[in-house]
Amino acid sequence: MRACGMLLPVSSLPSPYGIGSFSKEAYEFVDTLKSAGQRYWQILPLGPTGYGDSPYQSFSAFAGNPYFIDLDALIEEELLTKDECLQADFGGSNRYISYDKVHVYRYALLKKAFQRWLKKTGKEKANQLFRQNLLRETTEYCFYMALKDHFEDAAWILWEESVKLREAHVMEQMEKELEESILFYQFMQYQFQKQWDALKKYANQQGIQIIGDIPIYVAFDSADAWAHPELFQFDQKNMPSAVAGCPPDAFSATGQLWGNPLYHWEYHQQTGYAWWLKRMEYSFRLYDVVRVDHFRGFDEYYAIPYGNETAERGHWEKGPGIQIFRRMEEHFKTNHLPIIAED
Repeated sequence: MRACGMLLPVSSLPSPYGIGSFSKEAYEFVDTLKSAGQRYWQILPLGPTGYGDSPYQSFSAFAGNPYFIDLDALIEEELLTKDECLQADFGGSNRYISYDKVHVYRYALLKKAFQRWLKKTGKEKANQLFRQNLLRETTEYCFYMALKDHFEDAAWILWEESVKLREAHVMEQMEKELEESILFYQFMQYQFQKQWDALKKYANQQGIQIIGDIPIYVAFDSADAWAHPELFQFDQKNMPSAVAGCPPDAFSATGQLWGNPLYHWEYHQQTGYAWWLKRMEYSFRLYDVVRVDHFRGFDEYYAIPYGNETAERGHWEKGPGIQIFRRMEEHFKTNHLPIIAED
């Protein structure tokens, strides 16, 4: 069956609140796609953006970007007022996103909404809702972000050694100390998930499928790297031995130094690629079709010694190859995985 579609990042949808979101404008775009005879809406990664506000450097492979939460929906739920949203300074441009202002003012509004919601819902019911609706990996992200706030936004490698290495008694203590902050991040993930599920359901009902996008690598400054160091090429102090990038070419004389941690593929193989299966399960829940960015990294990946300032002295290593996809086919009981390989 032949089909076509359009690429439009959620962030690029029109919005009076500084950045596109899961708002009425998103539903209108779905209607536009349908009326134009399109079948697909392709978007960029939905994860919470980290370094450089890039969707390809996310704080978690199992979380959504709180910037995309529709503020008008929170107004309808009486968690915010229209005046509060309109008075916030999102930068004043209809064309460009001022990420610094979006970060400050959206989080302030979301925190206000959370406090009102928690007052109405109560901690016990809130915890129950989050346990029922959020993955363990998503709650790890929420704890991670609460810790980042506690350590003044520093990356986890700069945290106190006991927290960096996740010593059990310290983790327990920090969870109690940061309980409300963790709940705030869980509230944002709950709202994100609820709103995205509704938008995706609407798109599917209109005959539009969502093509999502996942980076092959996770960010070094991420809950994934902090909570699961065994997945990566880290030493005993959880520091990387090598990082990702690509070699010098016609576009760059010194190559590209991305800095993402590389996977410890032998460990993944030993566990039957359990983490990847979980990641794809999460991705297939978000999207109808998954585009994997830098797909060739499954075949061979470029390893640059950690600490190098350029990508010139890296070397190629073999990746897991077709084996990981055979495992996915077995797990999802299909030999037609809805995956697009980035060329």
